[in-house]
Amino acid sequence: MTTMPPPAIQLAGLAKSYDKAPVLDGVNLSVPPGSVLGLLGMNGAGKTTLIKCALGLIGADAGNASLLGEPAPSLSAAAKARIGYVPQEIWLYPWMRVCQLLDYTAAFYPGWNDGLVQRLLHEWELNPAARVGKLSVGTRQKLAIILALAHKPDLLILDEPAASLDPAARREFLKMVLEVAGEPGRTVLLSTHLTSDLERVADRIAILRDGKIAYDGELDALKESVKRLHITAHRPLTAGFAVPGAVRMQVEGNQALVCVRDASPQLVERIQRKHDASVQVEDLNLEDIFLEVQHAGN
Repeated sequence: MTTMPPPAIQLAGLAKSYDKAPVLDGVNLSVPPGSVLGLLGMNGAGKTTLIKCALGLIGADAGNASLLGEPAPSLSAAAKARIGYVPQEIWLYPWMRVCQLLDYTAAFYPGWNDGLVQRLLHEWELNPAARVGKLSVGTRQKLAIILALAHKPDLLILDEPAASLDPAARREFLKMVLEVAGEPGRTVLLSTHLTSDLERVADRIAILRDGKIAYDGELDALKESVKRLHITAHRPLTAGFAVPGAVRMQVEGNQALVCVRDASPQLVERIQRKHDASVQVEDLNLEDIFLEVQHAGN
């Protein structure tokens, strides 16, 4: 019998507060191996805290986190060698030269791919002789990405990795993410506010809102289910007008603009019949869906 591999990331009831203010409030998340998960949330939603708790870099107040089947706070050296991480705030040894930092880091990873390193240094125009502390913010970010990618990790965790990259470097970075993710069993968690980037590389999306995961599932399923309905009735809509699964609704006279979580042809047909109305279904991109989900429950 084939044994199923454990989730690449498993969070159960994860909670964390700062100064008694909850940031994570019982987060449950399971990331299957071989997936590219896009983590979305408003500024201050707790994405970085979630990532640091998942990695065991900070302790959670409650709950459990495991990576590659091992408890995050006590990862073995073998498990650590299978993980790549680019933090939101990058700190690299400023007194080293780029080539020295690469050689130093390579010593920790048996699977270090020097060919990939040299390729990225050339394509991203990094001078191996340059002093790390003299690099611009964007160039340091490129270097941090190279350090995280060079050993082709089984689990790659990226916290706003492209924030300081120019468009050309961002395209190359996304290509590298797809290259890593394209190899069997490799998993990527990408936290970013650039929803267009996620639409290019992610197959799953998790949305963090109010300290909990508001959505966790396949990107295609999310885009297929969340739609905006433009409803025009032949008479004014009553005060009790409602649509099952509505996330947000605006009603004015005989017209309504409704975002629904579970759009289906049956729902559209029911609205048309019940309210003697025409219904235009609008597809939404990930950014629109994210903003609509933020409104849910407000």
